[in-house]
Amino acid sequence: MKLSDFDFDLPEDLIATRPARPRTAARLLVATPDRLDDRRVSDLVDLLQPGDRLVLNDTKVIPARLTGTRSRTGEAGETTARIEVTLLAPQAIGWTALVKPLKKVRDGEVIVFSDTLRARVLGRADGQAHLEFDLTGSDFDKALDQAGQMPLPPYIAALRPADEADRTDYQTAWARTSGAVAAPTASLHFDEALLQALRDKGVQFTYVTLHVGAGTFLPVKVDDIAQHKMHAEWGEVTAEAAGQINATRAAGGRIIPVGTTALRLIETAATDDGVQPWTGDTDIFITPGFRLRASDALMTNFHLPKSTLMMLVSAVMGVDRVRDIYAHAIEERYRFFSYGDSSLLLPGGDPSG
Repeated sequence: MKLSDFDFDLPEDLIATRPARPRTAARLLVATPDRLDDRRVSDLVDLLQPGDRLVLNDTKVIPARLTGTRSRTGEAGETTARIEVTLLAPQAIGWTALVKPLKKVRDGEVIVFSDTLRARVLGRADGQAHLEFDLTGSDFDKALDQAGQMPLPPYIAALRPADEADRTDYQTAWARTSGAVAAPTASLHFDEALLQALRDKGVQFTYVTLHVGAGTFLPVKVDDIAQHKMHAEWGEVTAEAAGQINATRAAGGRIIPVGTTALRLIETAATDDGVQPWTGDTDIFITPGFRLRASDALMTNFHLPKSTLMMLVSAVMGVDRVRDIYAHAIEERYRFFSYGDSSLLLPGGDPSG
């Protein structure tokens, strides 16, 4: 398929720069193969059935965007440069990071971010740098929390800077495993009251971990999507999580990942014999024609044109149906992208009628 198959025109004023308040007030477009219903996220209590299982990504977004200075002494005396850093992924030693401007740093130089946090440049390659921080463990986490900002997606950061509200807004209600530099955004629509109402309804929950990386925002640069190289992200499906998913399917319940990250992870761990415990880096690329083996539906926000996530939702619902869904969302002025509204995609139809 061609990249143009996943393009559409989006009015800029539909890009959400702040989330709905309360979270559950966000709109929810419920889509089956033959029906579209305009609802609210709070309606999930009525839309889901006892025995359904939501798969939730428990990754925690770190304040991965840092601003620091590099000092250098030369013949003209000491010079400094402002350096912007976005952490990408932890390594055995330090982190890989985007550094701007990369040409302003050299291997071995130190970037100072605060009185308590600094990093040495270990190396540079492929437009990225390898940084070793002077703190590790909980000391690093504390210093990063004080010095860093939440790494808002580029389409929001271009419209406004991150602020204190984003530390809560850009984090799920169940975040617990630090390591993501982007949020699993469909999950941002839940609060404790909705979670409890779903429990009372008989809906069950399974937690998995996929650390969302900045690669989720990388554009597809090839016209033939089969030639695209997918970015890799670290994830884990525990034996307990796999067992819960398999038991629900055996009992006839639906498995509904909340967000494309949860879907990509459990499909990575899926076999024809069920979901298996799994840990590692996944670069699974889900495009039309992919056979879902672990997922029966998907809750997800509205995605960027020509993105890998548009290809994923087209695999779930079909290319033509997704065009209808997005045309309806634009006509009805749904809010798009990370802080926007959401959808519930039901390729098998709605059992509640």
